[in-house]
Amino acid sequence: MMTNTYLPHVGGVARSTSTFAEEYRKLKHKVLVVAPEFEGPPLSKRESAWVERVPAMQKFNGSDFSVRLPMATGLSDRLDAFNADIIHAHHPFLLGDTALRVGANKNVPVIFTHHTRYEDYTHYVPFDSPTLKDIAINLSTEFANLCDGVIAPSESIAKLIKKRGVKSPIAVVPTGIEVRAFAAGNGLRFRRKFKIPAKAFVVGHVGRLAPEKNLGYLTRSVAHFLKSAPSARFLVVGGGPAEEEMKKICADEGVGGQLVLAGKHTGRALHDAYCAMDVFAFASFSETQGMVLAEAMAAGLPAVALNASGVREVVRHEENGFLLPARTPAKIFAKHLARLHDVLAVRRKFERAARATAENFSQEHCAAQAIQFYEKIRRATRRDRLMTTVNPWGTLIDRISIEWSLLAEKAQSVIDALSSDKGGAGTPLPAEKAPLPGAEAVVRNGEGPCRPSAETTSVVNSG
Repeated sequence: MMTNTYLPHVGGVARSTSTFAEEYRKLKHKVLVVAPEFEGPPLSKRESAWVERVPAMQKFNGSDFSVRLPMATGLSDRLDAFNADIIHAHHPFLLGDTALRVGANKNVPVIFTHHTRYEDYTHYVPFDSPTLKDIAINLSTEFANLCDGVIAPSESIAKLIKKRGVKSPIAVVPTGIEVRAFAAGNGLRFRRKFKIPAKAFVVGHVGRLAPEKNLGYLTRSVAHFLKSAPSARFLVVGGGPAEEEMKKICADEGVGGQLVLAGKHTGRALHDAYCAMDVFAFASFSETQGMVLAEAMAAGLPAVALNASGVREVVRHEENGFLLPARTPAKIFAKHLARLHDVLAVRRKFERAARATAENFSQEHCAAQAIQFYEKIRRATRRDRLMTTVNPWGTLIDRISIEWSLLAEKAQSVIDALSSDKGGAGTPLPAEKAPLPGAEAVVRNGEGPCRPSAETTSVVNSG
């Protein structure tokens, strides 16, 4: 598995990669995770045994991301020796290209999980603009079409990427969660640690505190509620550049003393944090799946959230929470928090439904779905892989095809973005790629497919 973000980084993709890798190992598959170096506490000895680190620049452009250094393209003897059956890329950039190259080298299928709406993250790159957003969309779509299969973490994202022009086979597989672990957290222990009264009503939020998470709106909404409930608290678990803005909003609204910024937590401490909350508040529009929402529901938390991709798959309006229109005013959002605070019967009803919802997102169930998709793609590509093995030119042609396709992909993405209407982020891509000169006949004669390449790679061996 190749990924640009991994533990100890706290974020959806890092946790998704870690969760699937752990489940595959439980199923007796061999897994090697290739990821950049990150600042923070080291992984456990057990987990570091199946992680290969790549040198990287830390805190790229003021973010909490690492960016792989260009000289790390050779990777390692360890990766070369790994007898992979699947390469799984978790990003279309940086290590994604490497994934496609490794797939061509090893003559194995490449799967790509479209974790993210990449256009929502262009503010981390200098010279952000509508054109850059188009380029991000086009690159991820082109990259998906270079892969043998694509995993979408939600139905919303599957529909979106199909509309944008993804032609590769798509499976919808959400990231699984440890349902029982999140349900068994010790909320009182977490409250004591952060001096939150045992009987206080706690509105909670978990995630990276980043601009794309719509945290200004969320904080204003919760602040409106806190003013009507002086004993309530707003517990925020996570860290990032939006932290100062959240503190300022609460201070300006006169509820600064009710804000509890608990920092980043993982493992048992994270389970305890969820169980220290009474309701979960969420306002992001940049999610591909509502993983933190599923975790919150495993802890029995009703949610108040805005209707967005990845969110509507988890939150059911008036069933396990309130799913509000995207343009809901902050004061209306606050009123729904107040309803859960004031009407215990509604909260208890939603809590029961939340726990039932979480069962659909168990990591065992989701890992089994992903393995089934791997096997489906392996069967579908078996003939092409056998042809490449038989033909001594196959691997060379594949490698040249990959390099050409990667170059053409990036060039075409820029051309499409520049030629689209101003601000027209989301312009569909042409379905066909620029072919490698002279390679078309080779492919048609069955002498080797144009193998894809991926930037973030998961390598799975069926053992």
